[in-house]
Amino acid sequence: MEFSPRQKKATMLVFLLCSPWLLCQAWIAVGAPDEAFTSMPVCSENSGNCAHLGGDAMYRMDGDYTLILNQSSDQVWDKVQQYIDESGSDILFEEKNESGDSYTHFVERTSFWRFPDDISVLISPLSDDTCSLELHSQSRLGQGDLGVNPKRLENLYATLIGQSVA
Repeated sequence: MEFSPRQKKATMLVFLLCSPWLLCQAWIAVGAPDEAFTSMPVCSENSGNCAHLGGDAMYRMDGDYTLILNQSSDQVWDKVQQYIDESGSDILFEEKNESGDSYTHFVERTSFWRFPDDISVLISPLSDDTCSLELHSQSRLGQGDLGVNPKRLENLYATLIGQSVA
């Protein structure tokens, strides 16, 4: 089948318009491969592409956050799993240890450019109906994140405590 000159031009135009996105996807695939975090990471000093909430640190998170939840660790874990499913994220590592701590590392991607952001969640039971929470989000590429990682943690936190996301 022979294409008309007009069809050839249209095909070339579509390819030229898509090529920056395709090149970016190739760069991301090579420059930011998946590597599982098996323990809770920390933000490096003065990082512009990381946010952390809980544990011994709060980094780039404005607001008042209660990190002791009046929910069982299993209830919160179920909400984390639901969040991962609904966001279409990929789980890279998941573990529950003997003390009841639940930890997961998953990857969320920005909508258009598909930049990968690593999110870690640690849930530690304190009693049958309370648990502590620690959240971490960081971009794999670049010096900054345009506020994406703090916003990711705000959305995840709101989901876990049962608030609607604005």
